[in-house]
Amino acid sequence: MLTHPMPDPVAFSLGPLHVHWYGLMYVLAFAMFLALGRVRIRQPHIAARGWKKEDLDDMLFYGMLGVIIGGRLGEVFFYQPARFLADPVAIFKVWQGGMSFHGGFIGVLVGMALWARKAKRKLLDVYDFIAPLVPLGYAAGRMGNFINAELPGRMADPSLPWAMLWPGVQGPRHPSPLYQMIVDGLLVFVLLWIYARKERPRLAVGAMFTLLYGCARFFTEYFRVPDWQVTLAGLPVTSGQMLSLPMIIGGVAMLVWAYRQPVSATPSTAYSQPAHTK
Repeated sequence: MLTHPMPDPVAFSLGPLHVHWYGLMYVLAFAMFLALGRVRIRQPHIAARGWKKEDLDDMLFYGMLGVIIGGRLGEVFFYQPARFLADPVAIFKVWQGGMSFHGGFIGVLVGMALWARKAKRKLLDVYDFIAPLVPLGYAAGRMGNFINAELPGRMADPSLPWAMLWPGVQGPRHPSPLYQMIVDGLLVFVLLWIYARKERPRLAVGAMFTLLYGCARFFTEYFRVPDWQVTLAGLPVTSGQMLSLPMIIGGVAMLVWAYRQPVSATPSTAYSQPAHTK
């Protein structure tokens, strides 16, 4: 059985400024977005659509706003409305943790819609482009949760080699942030990256991410102490599972739609030069 290392949440200090590990994980996530995006731009079927490094830098700004604003508002409305109603100022204390992936997901969709309109890009092509760049950033965020000793897992059998004593929680626990980092983040990234290396129908890559993440999150929620849960058909369903179900259903529906489109609607044949380039 292991013991949570409980590292200092402050990575380093510069005078009165304290830089938290949680914040550094977001910096790492954004850096990986740029690095993976540069790799993706060099893939022949992506290069054929006219994507450039400058697009990445511009999208990152919109994506950062979407992640931070959407993630925090998702935490407020989906998980802890009572807490933030009692202390509205806590909404802005993002360094203390508490970001909802589902809220961030919605925020990024909105941010990319705004960027697509500005850049005169087809919105579905933008979603397909960024989808494989998201899972590793998610994994970095879950590592931030682990460092902050957030999101404790359910009770674990003490004989489990990686069962962990969690700060402030009684009994051995599943290290659920690490499960979600590995399954929801790393595994989804590998599967999606392989899938996205070849030309796919428009929206298929974005739909595949939605489906893979929804299924992965639904599974890993079984090991995490839920923020709240309900009972459906006599079975307990956690908050994270409730929010993932629409992703699973929507992912399947979007994949069916994508593969039913005529060949002329695929990105490589439907691409036209954006109006702002020459």
